[in-house]
Amino acid sequence: MTAAYGLAGVVLVVIATVLIGTLGLRISRTTSDFYVASRTVTPLRNASAIGGEYLSAASFLGIAGLILAYGADMLWLPVGWTGGYLVLLVLVSAPLRRSGAYTLPDFAEARLESMAVRRATSVLVVLIGWLYLLPQFQSAGLVLRTVVGAPLWSGGVLIAVVVATNVLAGGMRSITLVQAFQYWMKLTALAVPLIFLLLAWRFDGAPDLSSRDAPPRFAERTAVSIGLPVTVEVVTPVRVTADGHVDGRRYDGSEITLSAGPHRIDNGTTVTFPAGADVPHVKGTPVRTDREWAMPLAGRDHSIYATYSLILATFLGTMGLPHVLVRFYTNPDGKAARRTTVMVLSLLGVFYLLPALYGALGRLYTPDLLMTGRTDAVVLTLPGRVIGGLGGDLLGALVTGGAVAAFLSTSSGITVSVAGVLAQDILRGGVRSFRAATLLALIVPLGLAIAARELSVADVVGLAFAVAASTCCPLLVLGVWWRRLTVAGALAGLATGGVLAGAAVVVTIAAGPPSGLAGALLAQPAAWTVPVAFATMIIVSWCTPRQVPPGVVRMMVRLHTPESLDVDRGTWRPRRV
Repeated sequence: MTAAYGLAGVVLVVIATVLIGTLGLRISRTTSDFYVASRTVTPLRNASAIGGEYLSAASFLGIAGLILAYGADMLWLPVGWTGGYLVLLVLVSAPLRRSGAYTLPDFAEARLESMAVRRATSVLVVLIGWLYLLPQFQSAGLVLRTVVGAPLWSGGVLIAVVVATNVLAGGMRSITLVQAFQYWMKLTALAVPLIFLLLAWRFDGAPDLSSRDAPPRFAERTAVSIGLPVTVEVVTPVRVTADGHVDGRRYDGSEITLSAGPHRIDNGTTVTFPAGADVPHVKGTPVRTDREWAMPLAGRDHSIYATYSLILATFLGTMGLPHVLVRFYTNPDGKAARRTTVMVLSLLGVFYLLPALYGALGRLYTPDLLMTGRTDAVVLTLPGRVIGGLGGDLLGALVTGGAVAAFLSTSSGITVSVAGVLAQDILRGGVRSFRAATLLALIVPLGLAIAARELSVADVVGLAFAVAASTCCPLLVLGVWWRRLTVAGALAGLATGGVLAGAAVVVTIAAGPPSGLAGALLAQPAAWTVPVAFATMIIVSWCTPRQVPPGVVRMMVRLHTPESLDVDRGTWRPRRV
């Protein structure tokens, strides 16, 4: 894809986003408009907006990249991310809407009548939001670097500026309109190119990966350009042509032999491989035959544990994501919240059929991404590689626009959630405080994205799900369904789950998980951190029965009484101390 077409796709999506977002400026006047769109969003529009913000960089780029690298095991991610809404539907969506709160900390204080619990929840919401924003900004940099060669920091800055413009203009009303548009934009951006890619695959004889008992190989003589320094593992010695630095030595188009083992290749280096050569894999990516790649649980250490932990994190983490929860405050009533959730399940189910096919096609047509470590770019690379010509350029521009829509919509939703918490609990004001908090919500993760090393998009998002599942999920489930939850129990569970899952996140991101069982426990911590958090909340609550809030009976009636009955609900207002 030429840079001009890719840049055109980015510009058109940004212009459309800003124009739609400015509509919110005309209809957003009150605090309720900015926080929850005055609770007047219809189920279909809300479901489309949820799909728009939930389908992040991890969904649009990350799933395909992980399937390309790791195979069928990664299909659990879209299954879990979709199934999480079923758990949300059954357990918390309607009661959460009936609570009358604006944010998750609002709900925590209303349920437990404690400012301490509110503050703890606020800290977690902000940290989860920032952790989720980090890969959005990094992925935006990947897209701009891929299509126009821009520096990595430029994509994050672009997304932050556009998101700030929309959120400052109209808050929740603005981003609801934008995100509903962006869901359908993302679906179109994946579905239309995929039709042509599948036709090309069929014309190519429809090769079947599961029948090949060999690792990925270059189908023809291929020059691989390295954008960032990488260490690759070579399994079979191969004679290549190198132009750049390999293992610390400079080569100017001369032939060298890459022996079996690790090799360091610097950025700006081009390595040309002969046809039929095995594709070296970036260090840390498993080298599997195509048959092993197509078989679940093949060749992974502690794969059964990792799979079940991933399922637990995605199923339960969904209900703990602040930008997801705030959407259910925008429905008119609990019935509309349930209808919204059912529609979301349908919209997500349709979307998640597509990235898996991109990952499989990438294994056939873009295996060189396994060497560069840029597997997240497979969705962007395939149209130009398989279709080529003007058609490939146009389809590539469409995919690029969809990727930008993914970053914008998810970043907008997270920003509103984090800004709402910062405005209420730190700045403590109305619309002006919300706007100031918006800038703070964006600046911190943008700085982290620029400073941090490049990370796998879906891996970081998966860790955010693990933290949410270990903290907000126990608070919500027990807060909605167990009247004996106490202030001490909630605080102990939040602290325990947050520290354990947070430590696993820090170790994994900073240094990478160690090998063996310890590495599996850190890379996928939800299987042990979630039960520990639930158990801590329950046991400490049993030991502190006198700390049950005095108004718990009234609050439980409010959460579980249908709106058709005449119960005084109103809008809950937090205490100020």
